[in-house]
Amino acid sequence: MRVITGTAKGHLLKVPKGVYVRPATDLVRGAIFSILESNATSWARVLDLYAGSGAIGIEALSRGAGWVDFVDRERRCCGIIKENLEKTKLDANAHIYCCSVARALAFLDKEYSIILMDPPYVDSSIGNVVEQLASSKLVGSDTVVVVTHSPRLALNSSYGVLSMLKEHRHGDSCISIYRKGNKT
Repeated sequence: MRVITGTAKGHLLKVPKGVYVRPATDLVRGAIFSILESNATSWARVLDLYAGSGAIGIEALSRGAGWVDFVDRERRCCGIIKENLEKTKLDANAHIYCCSVARALAFLDKEYSIILMDPPYVDSSIGNVVEQLASSKLVGSDTVVVVTHSPRLALNSSYGVLSMLKEHRHGDSCISIYRKGNKT
């Protein structure tokens, strides 16, 4: 796995061993960022939930995000994210929270420009997490929420104040994009 473009383009990223991690493929990451380029008005603060190897958040930093907070509950994943950030020299603009997403959502209190979620595909409670995000301080009027999920798990067209802008299928992955209200 490598960084697709930006300041860290071509850097190979480590993936944790011994922990079930399904890293987003280059195709899926490319699609996510293509969608974000036309829908996100700011890249100032990014939140990478279920970060795994950190590949999606690192891609955001490489493409010019000002700051990325990474959240993953697995210690091995947090260690790999730290190594990947140091290797790409992007560690000065990031913080890693080694805790569950539920715990992070309880204490994080800043508004994010972009929230990226790449949860385990077997986790059927993703809709509940999106619902929790929708009612949190983390989502502002221009926040874009990106959820990658299995095509076998249908997400709702809205959760609280978040409405789905679009959904794309790429092989065995779906990318659902949400934003407050009906903005395009």
